[in-house]
Amino acid sequence: MPKGSPELTAARKEEIVNACEQLYQTMSFKEITLKEIGAVTSFTRTSIYNYFQTKEEIFLALYEREYDRWNEELEAIRDRHERLNRHELAEKIASSIANRQQLLKLLSMNNYDMEANSRQELLVSFKRAYGESMRNMRGLLEKFCPEMTAEEIQNFIYIFFPFMFGIYPYTAVTDKQWEAMKQANVDYVYQSMKDITYACLARLLGE
Repeated sequence: MPKGSPELTAARKEEIVNACEQLYQTMSFKEITLKEIGAVTSFTRTSIYNYFQTKEEIFLALYEREYDRWNEELEAIRDRHERLNRHELAEKIASSIANRQQLLKLLSMNNYDMEANSRQELLVSFKRAYGESMRNMRGLLEKFCPEMTAEEIQNFIYIFFPFMFGIYPYTAVTDKQWEAMKQANVDYVYQSMKDITYACLARLLGE
């Protein structure tokens, strides 16, 4: 266990996650190593093991933080509006998704491996943040679409949350992928993250 105050431990963890986030802007998950992460922190690479045992645990902490940030946006939608029609609600949620490109990028990764290579207590902490996003979405639907039944809300959640896994790879297309689709005669029509999310939400809400 790391020595020092809880504040120091939290600060060190935050610094490690920030380093991972910084690298993830220009590097892939496979390219990022504990050595790479340690090179952009203020303490030795071996010290990382006092806080995280694997690279996957660091990414899981980043993943959790992204869900926390999205939860703040969902809660703000709920608290700042007395009424929203279905079009407005779809627009607000789609905008919140478009603001969370890093969350969508993490969603598109192999979550099974990330979770399998993390300690149980860290996985539980992540699942709390994930579960809170589902509760927040349910709260939005209950407040702004009171005519929806409990079954309709559950169906909405079970369709929309899996849909989110495909937003990033479908909208963040590389030059190499563009060329491959062109050569394969794939009739691909580009949509932004907000556009594709709004289209799904509008369909689910019957807008």
